Amino acid sequence: MGRGHPPPSPTLPFCWAGVGGGAGPRLQPRRSGRAGPSKGGTGPKQANWRALKLTGPGAGGGGGDGSFLHGRRRRQERQAWPARRPAQTEMLQPQFKSHNTNEVLEKLFQIVPGENPYRFRDPQQCRRCAVVGNSGNLRGSGYGQDVDGHNFIMRMNQAPTVGFEKDVGSRTTHHFMYPESAKNLPANVSFVLVPFKALDLMWIASALSTGQIRFTYAPVKSFLRVDKEKVQIYNPAFFKYIHDRWTEHHGRYPSTGMLVLFFALHVCDEVNVYGFGADSRGNWHHYWENNRYAGEFRKTGVHDADFEAHIIDMLAKASKIEVYRGN
Repeated sequence: MGRGHPPPSPTLPFCWAGVGGGAGPRLQPRRSGRAGPSKGGTGPKQANWRALKLTGPGAGGGGGDGSFLHGRRRRQERQAWPARRPAQTEMLQPQFKSHNTNEVLEKLFQIVPGENPYRFRDPQQCRRCAVVGNSGNLRGSGYGQDVDGHNFIMRMNQAPTVGFEKDVGSRTTHHFMYPESAKNLPANVSFVLVPFKALDLMWIASALSTGQIRFTYAPVKSFLRVDKEKVQIYNPAFFKYIHDRWTEHHGRYPSTGMLVLFFALHVCDEVNVYGFGADSRGNWHHYWENNRYAGEFRKTGVHDADFEAHIIDMLAKASKIEVYRGN
C-alpha cells in the first residue's frame, strides 16, 4: 500500500453479522493516501485507500456525512445467500404459479456452496474494488490497465471484454447477471445471480444440474457452465433495502448497476466506479454498440437513471466512491 497510508481498519466493511443486529451501519468518509500517476489526469489514483466502516449512528463522519445517510439505516442483511438461511424474498416478483421458496432454496443449496466467501481476509490488506458498468463513455477511456489492478473487478450482464481490453480491462472476479442475461464464465469468476422471481432460483438450480428449465419470460440457457463453488445469490432482502432506502422507489426496481455498486460498498475498502452514466455527448448506450436510440431506456420507468445518477453523485461528493467518467 506504500508509505504514508493510515493503518487498515480492523472493522470489516461487511454486513454478514446476522439479522437485526443493533444500530444500522454508517459509511465513514475515506482516508486518502498518496495519489499515484494517472494517464492524462483521467485515470484512477493508484494508491488511494478508503475506509468504509460499518458503525452505529453518531460515530465519526465529517463533511455532512450524518445528513447524507440520515434515514438510510437498515437491518444487518447479507448481500448474498449462504445455505440453510431462512428465505427473505420481499423483492421477488409474484408469479402465476406460486412456489414454496424455502423448498426451492433447500434444493438450490444442495447444488451451490453455503460458505461465506467474504468471511476471511487479511486485515493488513486494503481490498480495492472496481465496479465496471456498461456505458459507452468507456470507449477510448484507456482505463483497462487501471481496472485490472483491483482485487475485485465486478461486471454485469453482457459486458464483453474481448476486443475492449484497453478501455475496460480483461480481468473479472464477479459477474452479476439475471437468467435472461446469463452466459458461461471462466472457472475463476464468481457467477452472482440477481433473482427477480422464484423461478430464477429454480432456473439456477436447473442450469447447474438437470437443464430442465429453458424459458422464464424469455428463452434462457438450459445449462450454465460456471464454477459451482463460486456461485452466489444476491439476497432479495438486500435488494429491498436498496430499493427502500437509496433509490426510494424511483423506478420499478434498482438497476443492476446500482445493486452491484452497493454490493461493492459492503465488501470493499475502496470502491472505484467506471462506465456509469452518459458519455460526454449526453448519449446513454453500451460501450460495445452504436445505439441510435441512445437514452430511450431512460423513459421506460423500469429504472430511474437520473435518480440513480444523483445517488452516485452524492456518494462521490461524500467521498464514499471515486467515479471515472470516461469519454
